[in-house]
Order: sequence, then C-alpha cells, then structure tokens
Amino acid sequence: MSRLDRLFGVLAPLLAAVLWGGMYVVSKWGFGAIPPVTLGFLRVVLGAAVLVAVVKSTAATRSPTRTDWRRFVGLGALVTATIVTQFVGTDLTTASQGSLLTVATPVAALLLAAVVIDEQLTRAKATGVCLAIAGTVLVVVDNGLNGSLDPAGVLALLGAGVAWAAYTVWGKPLVARFSALETATYATVTATPMLAVLSAGELWLLGRSLSSLPTDPAVLAAVVYLGVFATAAAWYLWYKGLEYVDAGTVSVLFVAQPLVGTALGAALLGERVGPWFLVGGGLLLAAVVVVGRARA
Repeated sequence: MSRLDRLFGVLAPLLAAVLWGGMYVVSKWGFGAIPPVTLGFLRVVLGAAVLVAVVKSTAATRSPTRTDWRRFVGLGALVTATIVTQFVGTDLTTASQGSLLTVATPVAALLLAAVVIDEQLTRAKATGVCLAIAGTVLVVVDNGLNGSLDPAGVLALLGAGVAWAAYTVWGKPLVARFSALETATYATVTATPMLAVLSAGELWLLGRSLSSLPTDPAVLAAVVYLGVFATAAAWYLWYKGLEYVDAGTVSVLFVAQPLVGTALGAALLGERVGPWFLVGGGLLLAAVVVVGRARA
C-alpha cells in the first residue's frame, strides 16, 4: 500500500467523524421539532435516496447473492439499532455528552475485529484507543459530570457505540467483495423499512403524524444535513476507509467525533466547556496522530 493510499484511508473516515460531530448539535436542535426516532428515519430515507442515485449513476453494480442480502439486512439492523439508541440517547443528554459517550465504538471495534475477522491488535492501535479513552474521561469530567447524566441516555449511547462498532467490523468483508459505496448503500436501504416501523410506532404513541411535522426552512435544512452529509457522505467515507486500512484503525479515528461535537455544542448551544476539555481534546488528537502515522 502506498503512502497516498494509507493517507486517504485515514482521512476519509476522519472526515466522516467530523461530519458526525456536527450531527449531534443539529439533531439535538432538531428534536425540538421532530421526535428522535422519526428524525432518524427521515435522515436515513434521505441518505438512502442519495446513495442509490449515486450508485446508479457511477458504480458498476454487482448482483448480490441471497447470502449477501442476508448480510446487508444484518448491517441494516445494526444501522437501525445505532440510529435509535444514538438519537434517543442524545435526546436524553446534551449534544456534547451524546458525541462523547459513543466513543465506546473504537474499543468495541478493536475487540470485535480481533475476534471476528482476525485483525492484529497492534501497539499503535492499542496506544491510540488508550489515549482516546483517557481523553474522553477527561472531557466527560469537564463537561458531562458538571450537569446531570441520564442513566438511560448513557446506556443508549454506549449501546450505539457498540452497534456501530459491529457495523464497522462486519461490513469489512462486504466492502472487500463489493465496494464502500455499494455496501453503504445496501445497508442504508435495508435499514429504511425497519426505521419506518419504529417511527410509525413513535408517532402513534405521541399522537402525531408525519403530516403534523414542521416543514419550515430551518427544520428542512437540519434534515438535509443529517441525510446528505451525516448519512450519505459520512457512511460512504467511513466504509471507504475500510478499502485501504483495517477496521481497528478506522474505528480509532472515530474519536474526532466527540471533539467536534463538544466544541460545536459549546459554540452553538451554549454547553459548558472548561479547561479539562482542552487536555482531553489534546489526548484525542494524539490518538488520531498515533493511529494515522502507524504503518498498515
């Protein structure tokens, strides 16, 4: 693998993580207009539409076998679990806490990659994830523990981190067989009906309907950001990294998300950030540098 390939394999998922950092601020604001599961459903519907359009216009599509489709449905189920727990958890916490607590992803992904697809747990990856954990603890102490942490929200967000780790690891063989674009597309498409059912249930419980949801420009802009950038673009970029580097390396780059999410939460939503955020953020950046400079 050339240095350029390695660099692209790091930068693609890193950009995805940055886009997800903004997602927490946008979604936290959006929950005031649209319930969390329904917002997640709209996000995925739009993301799926964009991905399908791109696949049809640019990719030399292959025909998945029945076994492949079962695997894509499995990825879709993991996407559904991630979206629901992620958005419900963020609704119960702050945007900063939401982005921070899903840092369980790199830890779970490193362990799953070692067990499921026999990836080597290198010193660089282990060092990177330890730095990420330490940095996250410091930022949580600085930001999250000064306010209230909802236990249900915390559990939901940790569950989201584990679900996304599984999506990352189990998606790698399909990325190798098809492509990052096709794998992200099929997984997103199969998640759509699952989220549709859950969204319908949420709206029924709340006594609302899709037609009752606001359609003012700000709400539509939030849905567009979540669907086009935080879903279609970010999910493709995340899997694109798997074409060049292993799942463990990609997963550690996830730590850029809490750094961006917390900074934007402070800047746009007035969420508190103190001195420990700077120390913890430095450790998170160090984790990215360690993993990014390591040899494939």
